[in-house]
Amino acid sequence: MNRKTNNNILVPIDFSEISENALNHAVKVAKIYNNEITLLYIMEESFLSGLFSAGNNEVMVDAIKAKVAQKASDLATNTGLKVNFAVEKGKVYKAIAELANSQNFDSIIMGSSGASGLEQIIGSNASRTIQYSEVPVVVVKVNPIGAQGYKKIVMPIDLSIESRQKVEWAIHLGKKFDSEVHVVYSHSSDEYLSKRIALNINLVKHQLEESGVRYILHDLKDNLLDNFANEVLQYSDAVNADLILVMTHTEKGISDMLIGTLTQQIVNRSEAIPVMCIHPHETGYTYNFMG
Repeated sequence: MNRKTNNNILVPIDFSEISENALNHAVKVAKIYNNEITLLYIMEESFLSGLFSAGNNEVMVDAIKAKVAQKASDLATNTGLKVNFAVEKGKVYKAIAELANSQNFDSIIMGSSGASGLEQIIGSNASRTIQYSEVPVVVVKVNPIGAQGYKKIVMPIDLSIESRQKVEWAIHLGKKFDSEVHVVYSHSSDEYLSKRIALNINLVKHQLEESGVRYILHDLKDNLLDNFANEVLQYSDAVNADLILVMTHTEKGISDMLIGTLTQQIVNRSEAIPVMCIHPHETGYTYNFMG
């Protein structure tokens, strides 16, 4: 998505249907933003040692590398994109995050459901990848990406400064895909918190209006953490959202307490809609959205 210096999207693959869907998302995004794509296959040590003798491991590794290389070549031919590939050993989530962080990848786009056999159960590692990754992670579910991309983006807003950093990404996506951003929030019966919420929403409105990105405001009218995650998902389903945009690690609730599980709840409970998870900038001051 071309927000970092390395114009390259990392796509973990295991040749399962869900990883193919994630790859289709990545191709659409790469064409819009003129990105490269790097296919990543991870061989878990426990998997290799459990099924093959040491003498057969080398043969299996060579076969996997050849298969991934052919996949990259075919994809480049069919899409016109520059496609790289890598084969790594280790724990799936660590290998994905470490490669993305160390090589300054633009983003990670990965599937969210498991597979069997030689398919590396990438989906079960999505939550941990989000936790360790310093770059945005798009967790793709069963929904395919539409011909026009991410036209409807749902963006929950809370009381944290970091949460407002999502607006930068909403604008970044909204301009390219001509998106309609649905800003969802939860009201409060507490007058002080209610004023803070109103201030945050006004700041978000101002940034979206300045950028020319279309938006809709929606009060979810429920300030309980567990219900808030569910209501975000229910609203997203109701409006046929193409993407849900959340922050990782420092999400805060209506009581201004740390609730890092909100991202995990939305990622884990979303059955169809992709979820984009943004790692927040460390900041102790008011955030300049476009700075």
